[in-house]
Amino acid sequence: MAFEIIKCYKQHFPALRLIGKRYTNDDRINGSFGAKWGEWHQNGWFAELEEWAEPSGQIDNGYVGLMTVNSKDQSNFVYWIGILFPAGTEVPEGFSCLDLPESDVGICWIYGSEKNGEIYGEKTHNASYQKLRENGWDLLNENAGGVNTLVFFELYNCPRFTSPDEKGNVILDYGFYLR
Repeated sequence: MAFEIIKCYKQHFPALRLIGKRYTNDDRINGSFGAKWGEWHQNGWFAELEEWAEPSGQIDNGYVGLMTVNSKDQSNFVYWIGILFPAGTEVPEGFSCLDLPESDVGICWIYGSEKNGEIYGEKTHNASYQKLRENGWDLLNENAGGVNTLVFFELYNCPRFTSPDEKGNVILDYGFYLR
């Protein structure tokens, strides 16, 4: 089965602070950041952050893979792994942060298999953006991650992502910061 987008909606996010670790394309292994996610779980970094401060309760939360790219030429790709916290949350030693503005976001629920990787990558990114376009929500916030910096994200929501259904499929929330 191929992935499918089963829901698409717009939500308003307050100003947030992503606390986590920043990676570039040089950190990919076989084209993926999967090994970095393994490091996070192995090292207990999510638990460390959850003990540090209370994640933002104003949005559906979970662990996040957040991506930024230059809005003018699609250069300077950065991949963050972390958790979204209220704006101004202090950053613990060993972690970095990215401050995100109050903004509308467009979110698609991508339904499919996590095991075969079909819910990740360029195909799901493009299909999600196309679904936003169909709803008239295709104007992206070109400064969401700083000057000329687009922001999009994977939100690994519990239980949508963490509890596979009877077919073994999960739902990955995939979002874009909008204007």
